[in-house]
Amino acid sequence: MKEDKMLHYIKEVLENMPTDWLRLTTHRLDIYNEELAKTQFLEEFESLFNDNNTETSALSTLPTAYDYIRLGHPLSSILEWGIANLHKLKLESVVSFQSQTIPVLAILRKNLLDNKSTQINYTGELPEYFDAEVVKRVYGYEFELKKVDNVADISEFNGSTIFISEDDKISTAKLSKNIDFAINLYGDLGSVLVVNGEQNEPYISAIQHVRRRETIAMTPNNCYTALKSLVAQSSFEAKNSNQANKSSVINSINAITGTTTKALVASSGLSMQYAIMMGLIHDALENHKGKDIKFIVPPNCYGGTNDQARRVAACLDNVEVVDLPVDGDNDMVTSIDTVLTKIAQEDAVPYIIAEIPTNPRVEVPDLQKLKEVLSAERKTATGETAIDPVFILDQTFCPNFQFLGKGEILSTVRTISYVSGSKFPSGGKCTAGYCVGNTKTDALIEKIEKHLNLCDNEATALQYEILAKQMPSMNQRIKDAYINTREFVTFIHDVLPEAKINFVSDELADEGFTPSVFSLDLPTKGNTAEEKEAHKRALNLKLINLMITEIPNESKFCVSYGQLKGCYWTIPATSTQGTTKEGDKDYIVRVSVSGNLDLERHKKVFLEFVESM
Repeated sequence: MKEDKMLHYIKEVLENMPTDWLRLTTHRLDIYNEELAKTQFLEEFESLFNDNNTETSALSTLPTAYDYIRLGHPLSSILEWGIANLHKLKLESVVSFQSQTIPVLAILRKNLLDNKSTQINYTGELPEYFDAEVVKRVYGYEFELKKVDNVADISEFNGSTIFISEDDKISTAKLSKNIDFAINLYGDLGSVLVVNGEQNEPYISAIQHVRRRETIAMTPNNCYTALKSLVAQSSFEAKNSNQANKSSVINSINAITGTTTKALVASSGLSMQYAIMMGLIHDALENHKGKDIKFIVPPNCYGGTNDQARRVAACLDNVEVVDLPVDGDNDMVTSIDTVLTKIAQEDAVPYIIAEIPTNPRVEVPDLQKLKEVLSAERKTATGETAIDPVFILDQTFCPNFQFLGKGEILSTVRTISYVSGSKFPSGGKCTAGYCVGNTKTDALIEKIEKHLNLCDNEATALQYEILAKQMPSMNQRIKDAYINTREFVTFIHDVLPEAKINFVSDELADEGFTPSVFSLDLPTKGNTAEEKEAHKRALNLKLINLMITEIPNESKFCVSYGQLKGCYWTIPATSTQGTTKEGDKDYIVRVSVSGNLDLERHKKVFLEFVESM
């Protein structure tokens, strides 16, 4: 039987797969085509299946399934491929999630925007953290809940019908003509959503986008467990969180940030940001009834941040995104002052999301002036005291800088700091992210924790384990990486003085801002602006291709930062700024340097590039 052949093939793949499939968080952009994400990988994987080829060398040359493991990866793609084949469905009809809640929210989001009704049928009990009242009130989603004994009890419904069931082994979903979406819950492993019927295919891209922005795909480790269960048709053993690891991570976060308030750890940086946004909206609905909510966001910040904020605003009539220009000729402090004054006049609730240092130009505002502008009392149009802002600080580029502790620069302003854990906290070993607030934000942190749990986006057991091992050495790794980066930046300045390098000044480094990422605006030539831009973009790729070709064991075309070794190169406009408006993108080279690399070799190859210009 074809099914037996497929399951046997997957079993052999699990035995021979490259070790990178389990341990990498960011993959190679040089073998990745974003427009063909997952499909290109699966097409070539299917060719190997047809040839019954499970050699490690063949599996290693498959194109990258997704550029970042949060979005998907080889093992999640194979899990979805296997389940789709068992159902005889199109491959894209199966989507795995680390979260048990988000697949439901993904369907509800699309139906909200399409003004379509939803009925959720379930057997047993819904997860205890699925708070239907909060989902309706805070997220704006509408639905009916209906408990059933089995699939046969599901009747026809004028709208979308979701069926949720729980299982202790990976198997085929229970489908019928009255089910549009089947969601199998697999405990700590996450969940698998099956889109049933051609009429529901328009949902697939919307569901994928929710997984891309508000949660993560089922992790490689959990997919590995799931695939073994699928192959053996046996129950899986979920790995429960080790409380000692969790306590260790929380203690490390508090020590590194100089805070005493509760720290929260999510499955990714964007999972954390989503909980922050929804928690703050929840707080505003309770404490500022009837007032508009404004999320103030730099238009050229990390694309995931930008996109997620606008996606949240699209679902709620009283939520709007306001642009905050921070780079180049724009000063963050001045921009914040201007925007907050306008929002105060409107008597709205201001929430600011900003990166320090900024990305990709690595700029730091005057922190004393930032504190003053955030602390200033403003008036509404009627002369009443305006609502004070909450500053949501993405400090992924400098997670060691203490903004929030007692006596620190932002200790007296309502501030929540968050960090992407795939960078320095884990050294690139997992995607988990975390957040912490100052003493002014205790009530907000409670709300954020509620939405982190509601979305089932807390870090996994393995993520806690990795962070527990990696975080104690984080500050030393940041120090070592900065030393290498400063030396590389100085070298580039000496051999290519016409290039514009965006990096922190020595003065800022003395204050504690020691990132190990810089951006490089290469000198160009041409008779028109278009010619100059085209020449610069060609130079960007020429430089990156030279570095990764000449130093393949250390230089990677990748979007990571804070890695344990090597040097990563990317062009933000085509990677981290993927969803940013074209006019706000930066076609420059971004370089991230670790504390462990052959710096002299990198200097030598860079000099070869300069001599070839």
